[in-house]
Amino acid sequence: MISSQNGWRMPALAPAQDEALPLTPAEKRLSLDFLQPEQIQSTLHACQLAKRCSEKRVMAESVRWGMRGARINAIAPGIVITALALDELNGPRGDFYKNMFANCPAGRAGTPNKIANVAELLMSEKGAFITGSTFLADGGATASYFCGLLRPEK
Repeated sequence: MISSQNGWRMPALAPAQDEALPLTPAEKRLSLDFLQPEQIQSTLHACQLAKRCSEKRVMAESVRWGMRGARINAIAPGIVITALALDELNGPRGDFYKNMFANCPAGRAGTPNKIANVAELLMSEKGAFITGSTFLADGGATASYFCGLLRPEK
């Protein structure tokens, strides 16, 4: 499954919310109180919640599918240079992305091949003991967001 670094950047949810995301049946999930429109602060917050839900669903489904011998994992990439990312780099948010690349530990954006390397590990025999996990592959941008030069001003 492909997720996003966005699920890693939102504040921690309350324990009951973190439990409700993976365990509430899909048809009832939108009725959760913290997913009501008045609780959603912005489109970014909505995206972050959706990605967090995906990561929690990977955990829950790994338990169910593990009984059938399957492994399920997710990759949460950062900005990967694709046609869409190039449009973003050359658009109104370009300076934001350039700053993120310059101030993350890797010092650059990702490429599709770098994300494919993570997928290859997860799908190979070398990843046979990995299930229910989400791999953050963002060049350290999220680490810098919490602990480095990309920290939002408080």
